[in-house]
Amino acid sequence: MKYIVIGLGNYGGKLAEELTVLGHEVIGVDVREHYVDHLKDKIATAFVLDATDEIALSVLPLKSVDVVIVAIGEDLGASVRVVSLLKKNKVKHIYARAIDDVHKTVLEAFSLDRILTPEKEAARMLVQLLELNASVEPFQIDEEHYIFKFNVPAKLAGYGINELQLEKEFDLKIISLIRGKKAQNCIGISILEREVANEFPEDYIIQPEDALVCYGLYANFMKFWKSIR
Repeated sequence: MKYIVIGLGNYGGKLAEELTVLGHEVIGVDVREHYVDHLKDKIATAFVLDATDEIALSVLPLKSVDVVIVAIGEDLGASVRVVSLLKKNKVKHIYARAIDDVHKTVLEAFSLDRILTPEKEAARMLVQLLELNASVEPFQIDEEHYIFKFNVPAKLAGYGINELQLEKEFDLKIISLIRGKKAQNCIGISILEREVANEFPEDYIIQPEDALVCYGLYANFMKFWKSIR
């Protein structure tokens, strides 16, 4: 795929490099010459160019790339103007970075393909690493909703699923039960076998090797997880 990355600071520069490593063709753009010099030998093409200038922006192949990513974060005015010019030029797919809620709210008015919030996502990933550990696998649906697969903590073994009251107390919907049982493979080594059950009795008694999959707000799951630690 072909990308244009506008804004080659810490975030945009790394993004351009990583996309190139994956085999994509990347055109990098920044008004600051030293950022362009740093990347010019690492990506397909790099321009020293003021993307807020409509005439300057027009030299870029905006119609022939798959996605234009506006990675400008610190300058709200520049970010919004560049996005506005890209929309004016009828660029089909635009991603843009937002560094705070005000920035995000303004960008939402443009109906972009995606608004990127790397600082918030990085903070959340760190919290997940510190608080959830390897027992939980989160899958993000949107900014606030997740699917969580988690190994049942030992302290919950012996309780019925209905006793957890996930839906009533935390507004978390259980999607699946993953039954676990210890077995031996063909050479006698102990292994854990898993069986997914999308339907199960509400009074099913949780076993130590079981796991659950649930859906709901990130904040609600964190409250639940904190309550059982």
